[in-house]
Amino acid sequence: MAVTKPEGPKRDPINSNRNTSTKVWLLSLLLTLQYGAQPLISKRFTSREVIVTSSVLACEVVKVVCALVLLAKEGTLKKLFKNWTLVGSLTASGLPAAIYALQNSLLQISYKNLDSLTFSMLNQTKLFFTALFTYIILRQKQSIQQIGALFLLIIAASLLSIGEGSSKASAFHNPDEILFYGIIPVLVASVLSGLASALCQWASQVKKHASYLMTVEMSIIGSLCLLASASKSPDGLAIRKHGFFYGWTPLTWIPVILNAVGGILVGLVTTYAGGVRKGFVIVSALLVTALLQYIFDGKAPSPYCLVALPLVVTSTSIYQKYPYRIKKKES
Repeated sequence: MAVTKPEGPKRDPINSNRNTSTKVWLLSLLLTLQYGAQPLISKRFTSREVIVTSSVLACEVVKVVCALVLLAKEGTLKKLFKNWTLVGSLTASGLPAAIYALQNSLLQISYKNLDSLTFSMLNQTKLFFTALFTYIILRQKQSIQQIGALFLLIIAASLLSIGEGSSKASAFHNPDEILFYGIIPVLVASVLSGLASALCQWASQVKKHASYLMTVEMSIIGSLCLLASASKSPDGLAIRKHGFFYGWTPLTWIPVILNAVGGILVGLVTTYAGGVRKGFVIVSALLVTALLQYIFDGKAPSPYCLVALPLVVTSTSIYQKYPYRIKKKES
């Protein structure tokens, strides 16, 4: 007579999904607050003398240290280090990091040659491309309601951009130069942003590449790209002339550390919720920034911001409430 082994405790899928949903909402909320507060904190604690490249590199170093500490706390650091390969790292993190570096360069070119309003509105198309590449790479479909919610979110993001004003004039008046040095670069940057976001989601959800490990790898690769470009850039010359920490005070570390925490949260939100949800977080953070500006600076939200608020709330609610469901074939 065969003896059956007693089965171990079964995991409750309902509670598991509930815990994951709670984690996603918590991470999204924290990232929204970080994104929203970052501009005000950076403005208050970073002097104009601080060299931008030095603060970016310092942020990447803090990000790597925090991610390694979290991996060690999880007890997975040794295992990940033992199984780490250069090919696997370049496949999972190298390509997205290189794409983000190219995207940032294109955005800098475009911003110099477009007025702020046109630049901001075209930059919001990255939400659409994120959803598109998520479908192409991960076959993650959107319901009709979710597609509608994405368009509502893009409208809200455009309204928030309009609210910031369009005081910056275009550098060129030649339509061809505006097209080739302004509009095309920002649209290509939006495509690259969507592609990189989908690749990060693929690496974390399909290849099961640890989020903290991806943070470490992308920070190192991004820092190397920045160092290479800084060798001949004005920032590089300024660092060699005045020193790396020129203009820094102890308070300068506050926005640097906060920005590093935000980078880790971005990886976690992408892992658990995907790149599209991250887009909702970023747009919601614009509302948080407007609220904080009103509280601390006395700057009242623009009418565009007040119109965008219900659109963001509605689009977020619709996107969460009506996920894509596979239709069961009738037998």
